[in-house]
Amino acid sequence: MKILLIEDDELLAKALKNGLEEKGYAVDAINDGAKGQRRFEIHHDSYDLAILDLMLPNVPGFEICKNIRDRKISTPILILTGKDDVKDKVHALNYGADDYLTKPFSTEELLARIGAIMRRPVQVIAGELAVGEVVLNPVTRKVYKNGKEIPLTLKEFGVLEYMMRHPNQVVLRDQILDHVWDFEFSSFSNIIDVHVNRLRKKMSIGKKGNILETVRGVGYRLRT
Repeated sequence: MKILLIEDDELLAKALKNGLEEKGYAVDAINDGAKGQRRFEIHHDSYDLAILDLMLPNVPGFEICKNIRDRKISTPILILTGKDDVKDKVHALNYGADDYLTKPFSTEELLARIGAIMRRPVQVIAGELAVGEVVLNPVTRKVYKNGKEIPLTLKEFGVLEYMMRHPNQVVLRDQILDHVWDFEFSSFSNIIDVHVNRLRKKMSIGKKGNILETVRGVGYRLRT
């Protein structure tokens, strides 16, 4: 999953980004309301969830939330704020937020809220993805081929999950990079090729052999 974090408290944003990335999420962090809203509007298809502070410079969180929903963007939004007034919570939910978490909070509670939001029917993520002989479970983060578990790193899992959501399609390197890594990562890096090669070696089992194809000069394709 890729998360957009809009939070102006740099220490908190860094802690959240590091904590979420340790759990396997890709996180883009922005500390300005106007810049955050602009990225949300333009790149909302790249994100599975937005975590949004209310007290932001230039454009407050309430306004970002309302503007995003006015544009018919349905990406889930989790509000973070130091305010615990019931009216603020009601306003956030009325403006289209999916949940509301008051500071201070524990990482465990944040992860639980994220999991609860992503299990909701409107934004449901399939319990399992199956492509050919490969089965991937986004919840348990386990992958099997022909019934045999394939141990993967967090990034390898992220690359495979993205490709399994686009079977038989040519997926560009930049698309994988944008979805699995944060936006500060260099597009000139060969990190995608390295992870795909590792996946290819780990998945070269079974009757059908390898299902990861390289489309020269373009990207990769996962065959069914």
